[in-house]
Amino acid sequence: MKKQPEMQGRVKSISYAKWGYIFIIPFFIVYILFTLVPQFLTVYNSFFENYRIGLTQVGPNYVGLENYKALFTPQSDGTILILKYTANTFILWIIGAIPQFVIAMLLAVFFTSGRLNIKGQGFFKTVIYMPNLIMAAAFSMLIYTLFSKVGPIQLFLEHQGIIDKTFDFFAYRVSVRGMIAFMNFIMWFGNTTIVLMAGIMGIDQSLFESATIDGANAWQVFFKVTLPLLMPIFVYCFITAMIGGIQMFDVPQVLTKGDGLPNETTRTLVMYLNRYLSGASRNYGAAGAISVIIFIMTGVLGFVVYKMLAAQYQEKRSAPKYHRRRQRGENA
Repeated sequence: MKKQPEMQGRVKSISYAKWGYIFIIPFFIVYILFTLVPQFLTVYNSFFENYRIGLTQVGPNYVGLENYKALFTPQSDGTILILKYTANTFILWIIGAIPQFVIAMLLAVFFTSGRLNIKGQGFFKTVIYMPNLIMAAAFSMLIYTLFSKVGPIQLFLEHQGIIDKTFDFFAYRVSVRGMIAFMNFIMWFGNTTIVLMAGIMGIDQSLFESATIDGANAWQVFFKVTLPLLMPIFVYCFITAMIGGIQMFDVPQVLTKGDGLPNETTRTLVMYLNRYLSGASRNYGAAGAISVIIFIMTGVLGFVVYKMLAAQYQEKRSAPKYHRRRQRGENA
């Protein structure tokens, strides 16, 4: 009977940790079934010869690395197609990503500036983000209609005497690449702006105030305070944008009708992959090899970019010294 008070005083402890694992089980099931297993199957199929010639199915026959060797075999003119399409992909992404990040950073700093105190930020965020909601295929069809030979821009320039009827926007590499880069910029700069704004708003405002009191101008505040502390968010935006750029498909596919006009200078890696998966003679072995190469390229570049930018972040973490100097002075 003496032990009864002790038993009453005990509180039964409940562990909620297991419920967290139970709740994330559906995610892992879906991920394993629809992402991880297909990835392993893609790698597995890349070592097999598996395609169709007319009504005849060839394979699957194990060929080792022959699919990879075929991808890097030069054509009759000496061109290695996968390297050509890789260069196309990065050129299209870079000329669209540079203005995307520059404009997004400027707008993010502009809208989060305490000095300017911009009103109606919710409205501007909505307007900036709206192009991201447009389907890439629909946007590509719009641009194609505007710049076609019977489109309004063509007719307007002809009426002004700037060009003649023989001019074709889709016959020049510069113009087609420019249209693709412009569409990628318009569709994604709003999303980047919103993410960078959220990153800047998460920085302690006392750092900006301390830097201003210590006499730092706007450029010094940006490069010595904002940018170093924003670097983790910037790395995230840059890597995700790079992954999206490597996987670029819908905009050039629809705009050039899948031909990569002119002279395949706008054909990307995923368009090259799609060529092996479309039509009657589907070559699953070659398509798997291209997918593996894209996967490896994405992983390696993502790791390199992360290490480079993360190293700069680690070096610049000590950059905003205004606040610490001020704290040391106050403590003294």
